[in-house]
Amino acid sequence: MMGEISDDDLRELVTLVKSQHNYDLGNYAAASLKRRVGRYLSQCGISFFELKYRLTNNQDFFPELLEALSVNVTEMFRDPFFYRALKEKVFPILATYPVIKIWHAGCSSGEEAFSMAIMLKEAGLLHRSRIYATDISREMLERAAAGIVPLHAMKDNTANYISAGGTEDFSEYYSARYDYAIISQEIRKQIIFSQHNLVTDYVFNEFQLVCCRNVLIYFNRPLQDNVIGLLTQSLAPLGFLAIGLKESLQFTSHYAKYATVDAQNKIFRLRG
Repeated sequence: MMGEISDDDLRELVTLVKSQHNYDLGNYAAASLKRRVGRYLSQCGISFFELKYRLTNNQDFFPELLEALSVNVTEMFRDPFFYRALKEKVFPILATYPVIKIWHAGCSSGEEAFSMAIMLKEAGLLHRSRIYATDISREMLERAAAGIVPLHAMKDNTANYISAGGTEDFSEYYSARYDYAIISQEIRKQIIFSQHNLVTDYVFNEFQLVCCRNVLIYFNRPLQDNVIGLLTQSLAPLGFLAIGLKESLQFTSHYAKYATVDAQNKIFRLRG
């Protein structure tokens, strides 16, 4: 049936991608990957056999598939109390640095990076901050760089902003155009969007704060450990790491390297 794949199909796909494209999908959580592949087949109206054929005979197809399998679920000020915790427990320490460097890994369409920039502006820190926002999806990065957010989402985004402790009129941070809101250039100018793959790429800078939220849940334990290792290497001494509320450092080999800053909001600090 179109859109449905078996466990054997998934194993075959993982083996094919590894042999043809030298990329290991086997480290992704199997149930989630199976759903995403099935959804892709349904959306494209192709069979699993056709998927294999394209992967084998068209070298340009795999990047398209990988982008389609990426998870892009986000909103501004998601988990508002996380942002309150950042403002209260992390920003005072970031304020002691002459230049603040922050990495949003797996930024999707940019909403978390925009949220961070707004909070930094209200704390008087944006002008000396550089926010690096990366994702595997070129399409999402292009949308993020343009500052595009669906207009229908702004009601919820505004409520999140207020819950996060925002102090200004949120509507001042964007302009409405047709069905979209465009985040102001003042907020976007300190954000650098670029492509980066947490699975295959390497450390590219040193940061005082790394946010990688709601990404690890799509990886299995070994890959989670590898990614946390990459994020750890990317931190400056005594730097901060923030992960998703449903994610954990506890079962990684890097857990002992961190002190807990806020257990509920999953904010950690690299030990000295």
